[in-house]
Amino acid sequence: MKAQNRFLLRRYLLFVVALFINAFGIALITKALLGTSPITSTTYVLSMFTPLTMGQWTILLNLLFMLFELPFMTRRDLKTDRRIFLLQIPVTLFFGTFIDCSMSALYWLEPLAYGAKIVTLLIGCVVLAVGIALEVKVNVAMAAGEYFVRAISRRLRREFGYVKLGFDVTLVILACALSLGFMSGIYGVREGTVTAALIVGPIVHFITPFYRFLDRWIGDEESARVGRALDNTAEESRHVVISIAREYGSGGHLLGERLASMLHIPLYDNEFIRLAAERSGMDEEYILHNEQAIPSFWLKCIFAQTNGARMDRSLSPEDVLFVAESRIVQELADKQACVIVGRCADFVLRDDPRAVRVFCCTDPESARKRCIEEYGIAPESAETEVRRVNRNRRTHYEYYTGERWGDPHRFDLTVNTGRVSIDDAARTIADLYRDRLAAASARKSAPTASSPSPSTAAPTVSGSGASKG
Repeated sequence: MKAQNRFLLRRYLLFVVALFINAFGIALITKALLGTSPITSTTYVLSMFTPLTMGQWTILLNLLFMLFELPFMTRRDLKTDRRIFLLQIPVTLFFGTFIDCSMSALYWLEPLAYGAKIVTLLIGCVVLAVGIALEVKVNVAMAAGEYFVRAISRRLRREFGYVKLGFDVTLVILACALSLGFMSGIYGVREGTVTAALIVGPIVHFITPFYRFLDRWIGDEESARVGRALDNTAEESRHVVISIAREYGSGGHLLGERLASMLHIPLYDNEFIRLAAERSGMDEEYILHNEQAIPSFWLKCIFAQTNGARMDRSLSPEDVLFVAESRIVQELADKQACVIVGRCADFVLRDDPRAVRVFCCTDPESARKRCIEEYGIAPESAETEVRRVNRNRRTHYEYYTGERWGDPHRFDLTVNTGRVSIDDAARTIADLYRDRLAAASARKSAPTASSPSPSTAAPTVSGSGASKG
């Protein structure tokens, strides 16, 4: 319990730091004189024609949001979310105060040249993204504006991201209306407002993985160790599973078929569509066309500007599908030995010592040739199709895992089917599978003995053999 309290205190301290970084980023964006961020556009305009500062208006407006939240909340919501709801008060006071302090500290910053204004704006966007990513990482509280959006999305059963986008647009429209009504022109909303709305989210998405160094300090690493310990207690029920991540046109599915036949274990690839449809309630046709793509990747990155992504938001269909398929992968690993093609299985099973993780790649010409001869794609379209599918797979994988797609350090084996035949690759992987199976059997029969762990190196299989069907 003491350790949990210590970790929680550290998270709160980091959250306060994140609030200050956010406020400083907003101040930099505002000082660029190209408009402020959407979330502070209304308060900035109000500060222009009233005696109150932007920070003071931020406090007042966020407290008003807390009142607006109540009609959208049930008694059960108030009971279960009491801590998060009440935390909005100190968060609001801190945030507003930090904005005013940051604006005062930057009193000297008055860029005159348009280029200097752009540079200031971009620096402010990066600083704001750094703060938001940290806020998401610690995940202990929400600003009033974000909680207000969550209350609406939960009550109306709408996706959080789209409600948030509508909320930001409403604030910008309100800022424009106030500016026109009281100052006879549009002030405080300019190209910088649009720029901040479009680029902060993608920067957050890029920065977030770098905060893993905080895992141990805030308790995430300990949680991961506990999870792995629980997995180890159930190791008797685990099986050796081969996961195959693959580039399009590399023959990953065919490699899976060869392995399944050679080892007499089931293959899961297209079967996932039916299983995921049963689990998620989605139509199989929808899954077939959307499971390896994110239709609105840039929009999802824009949504990443909020820590609501970590606080019980409504899931998008793509999120629901990813969760469903991840659970299916875990259940299959508990149930039986098998070959799983795609579905980010290497990431889902990353802490399973028995899993054999394979990445199947090939050169562009071999991929093009396979697409024409085996997949029936027109020669003039093959190259474009290879790039399109690989781009979708990379985007999907990196968005949901935060890891680099195809990184050889994440795999036990990287197979280049442009240099080695499918049959030779299958035999090599089968040998590794049998080694893992033997090691697992040895651990099971001699639980007190310390068995050497299987190699986790990621060699690249290559050779002169031609790629086969």
